[in-house]
Amino acid sequence: MKRWHQLRLRTRLILLYLGLLTFSVTIIGGYSYWNVRNLLVGSTANHLRARAKPIIERYLFRQPPPLLNTVAHNLACDLTSRNTAAVILDTAGALVASGKRLPEEPDAPPPRREFLRRALAGENEVTYQDTLNGEHVLVVLIPLRIAPGSHTILGVAQISTSLQPIREILVNHGMMLLLVVLIVLLVGGELGFTLISSNFRYLKQMAHTCQQIARGELSRRVEYPNSGDEIGVLAEAFNHMVDRLEKLVATQKRFVANAAHELRTPLTVLRGSLEVLMRGSQDDPNAVARLTRGMYQQVQKLIQLCEQLLGLSRLESSRNIQKQPVELELFFREFLQQTRTLVQRHPFRFLAGPALILPADPDMLNRILLNLLDNALRHTPEGEEIAVGWKLHQNSVEIFLSDRGEGIPPEELPYIFEPFYQGKKHPAGGTGLGLALVKAMVEAHGGTIRVESQPGKGTTFSVNLPLN
Repeated sequence: MKRWHQLRLRTRLILLYLGLLTFSVTIIGGYSYWNVRNLLVGSTANHLRARAKPIIERYLFRQPPPLLNTVAHNLACDLTSRNTAAVILDTAGALVASGKRLPEEPDAPPPRREFLRRALAGENEVTYQDTLNGEHVLVVLIPLRIAPGSHTILGVAQISTSLQPIREILVNHGMMLLLVVLIVLLVGGELGFTLISSNFRYLKQMAHTCQQIARGELSRRVEYPNSGDEIGVLAEAFNHMVDRLEKLVATQKRFVANAAHELRTPLTVLRGSLEVLMRGSQDDPNAVARLTRGMYQQVQKLIQLCEQLLGLSRLESSRNIQKQPVELELFFREFLQQTRTLVQRHPFRFLAGPALILPADPDMLNRILLNLLDNALRHTPEGEEIAVGWKLHQNSVEIFLSDRGEGIPPEELPYIFEPFYQGKKHPAGGTGLGLALVKAMVEAHGGTIRVESQPGKGTTFSVNLPLN
């Protein structure tokens, strides 16, 4: 037999649900049965007392007060009926009179001393159950007083009646409760099984989708109609995760294809130059010099490409940057001195913001601006303005660089920060890694970068870095 933790989760949930349902309906049914029983017994006792009260008052509440022995027989007879037995007991508990006159009238059970003492002490509500000839009876004890509220007690009237009618009612009520419990268990169990099974069907579908995704079918998604419950939230999070995974895989494939393409071009040039040399061109000094210079340029390009790839890999795998207080105004003035020769063919405007100190890695911040400036220079015709500066926000600083160049088509904007992406126009000498490096360096600072561009009107890159 399997242990509890070895059972399937669906089986455990169904068993737990059925157990809780059984426990609940059993408690409710038992409580209902107990209340009905107490109500019937209490109503019967109250009925006996209500019937006896006027009879007792007629015999005892007179002036002068009568002796118990003189009225006991008639009182007992009047309290006795076909379903009720009555006896009169004195203060010593001895039988004074019995009301039974006919054989069909019930017998009275013998008095029980512990209850009789309570009634003789003046307690009005003394009721208990007893057994007589194998039959359950209800016994009510009524103190006999000489006047209402009097402390003088002449004796006790014991009135008893059979509980058989109540037992028959309780049996019928119990059978009805048992039938209701069985119906609730069957219907509730079926509904619970259906509900749990339907939810687990989606979990099973999710597991099957995971297996399909593991086989490479990244277009698969989980469909769940009720997105508001916990399984719906899980399904939504799962689909979002697969979306991200599909995009990452697509980006990775694009990265590998672009990297292979970028590496193949200089390697093809190198192979061609070496083949020329191997065919005998080494005897021609001019050809050797030309081929050597070409191979050197291609090797430099490969080195630059590898360095950029390594830099991008380091930034994506680590966030350990050397932050220090950077006075932005001083930093930008040094940057402008450094880039003066690069922008001499463009009107260059410096838009300084308020004086502040930014926690950042100065070398990395310099590389961010240099890459953005290099990108602007390659896409901005001579004579068009380039502007750089910063703005202060509530908890961050925005560093921007804008140009009035050719702009970026809207359909290319989502991809410009991907490695090796260069758009439809392939700029000579570019590797397509500059903006990817910029994005990685900005995110290493805990910041964000965005771009606004209109074809033919220019582009603005905005870098937001936190102030703390």
